[in-house]
Amino acid sequence: VVVPIRERNLITMAQWDLTNKMAPFLDRHLVFPLLEFLLHRTELFEKEDLLKSKLKMLSETSMVDWAMDAFKELYPDKGDNEELKAKHDEVVSNLQELSNTCQPVVDMFQDPETQEVAQNGDGHALRDHIISSGIKAEALEQLYDLGHLYYDIGRYTEAGVILYQYSAVTTDPEKIFSTLWGRFASGILDQKWDNAMEDLRRIREHIDSNGGAPALKLLQQRTWLVHWSLFVFFNHETGLDELIDLFLYQPAYANTIQTVCPWILRYLTAAVIAQSQVQKRRDVLKNLVKVIQQESYLYKDPITEFVECLYVNFDFDGAQHKLRECETVLLNDFFLVARRNEFIENARLFIFETYCRIHNTISISMLAEKLNMDSDRAEEWIVNLMRHAHLDAKIDSKAGTVLMTPKVPSIYHQVIEMTKSLSFKSSTLADTIERNIRGGNE
Repeated sequence: VVVPIRERNLITMAQWDLTNKMAPFLDRHLVFPLLEFLLHRTELFEKEDLLKSKLKMLSETSMVDWAMDAFKELYPDKGDNEELKAKHDEVVSNLQELSNTCQPVVDMFQDPETQEVAQNGDGHALRDHIISSGIKAEALEQLYDLGHLYYDIGRYTEAGVILYQYSAVTTDPEKIFSTLWGRFASGILDQKWDNAMEDLRRIREHIDSNGGAPALKLLQQRTWLVHWSLFVFFNHETGLDELIDLFLYQPAYANTIQTVCPWILRYLTAAVIAQSQVQKRRDVLKNLVKVIQQESYLYKDPITEFVECLYVNFDFDGAQHKLRECETVLLNDFFLVARRNEFIENARLFIFETYCRIHNTISISMLAEKLNMDSDRAEEWIVNLMRHAHLDAKIDSKAGTVLMTPKVPSIYHQVIEMTKSLSFKSSTLADTIERNIRGGNE
């Protein structure tokens, strides 16, 4: 059977989709945006299959109204789902009961005296203050249940507020950490990126300072944090810089990615390429290339292969082909679609810079072909690049060529660059030694 080209392309694109790999490390509510993106912005999967997955996941939460809508969309000829209707009544009843129980506590947080005690950051003092006003300790604990229920029904703003209030009064370390994850997810789904970034940093600090915890538990927590953090990193104004620092330069998280979830290399690579500051990109590329080479036997896709073609094999035709595939991957990736323009523009710059290092005189028509542009547009692009990136080159319009002026870095700059990579090389060497020791013991 001959499969049409369009169908073959869709099959290939579906193979590059990471939703199934990432979903086990995301809360159900965080998977919904990914499913909605696949359902309305791509053609990778059958609509019916996506709706069934959406209905199944919604049915495992308290978002009953959403589940009923999904059921009607999936089975328009069937009537109301009686099981969902019964669950709806149960959820409404539970919410009303918890709201009534916790309302006195919520009201207390509006009291100026309570707010003054809360500002001191002493959970014990705040708890004692609230209990001394006649509120039972059980009501304080039910504040946690109310926050969780608000989250589970999709009212993320209220969930974030209630969970913040509970985190101020609880003295249970387990509950504090759990509440922090709930606040983090609520901030993501409510698109409050500054709040979410602060909670991300708090969770990371809690994990990294908990050295006495079992190694497997810490690995699991870091894996979850790596996946959840993508929502923040690709939406916050400083997100790409923080992603690169965490995923590439923090050994515990770099090891987590290499051990558990090598597909995160797609997002690390995309962040490096899409980064707005040229000098920062150049500084991290060497380390990124080493990681991609090291993990290529475990994971590769057009985005990582583009870097490998360009910086390892110096295969410009291969890089050009991979760049076309990258466009497809970017358009069908929930996290990367908004960064598509920056990625493509900077990827072309990478091709141009690398090509220029090898050749002193470059044909504009040949360069246009490498960059997937026509000659006039390529010449205009090069002129803008010379103007804004301080590129030391001249254009010979009559000959249709670009003349490059060789630039040798100073000894001082070379020493600085070598020093910057020492920490990364040391952590990589230590990781390799540890793996060898483990292998020998086994």
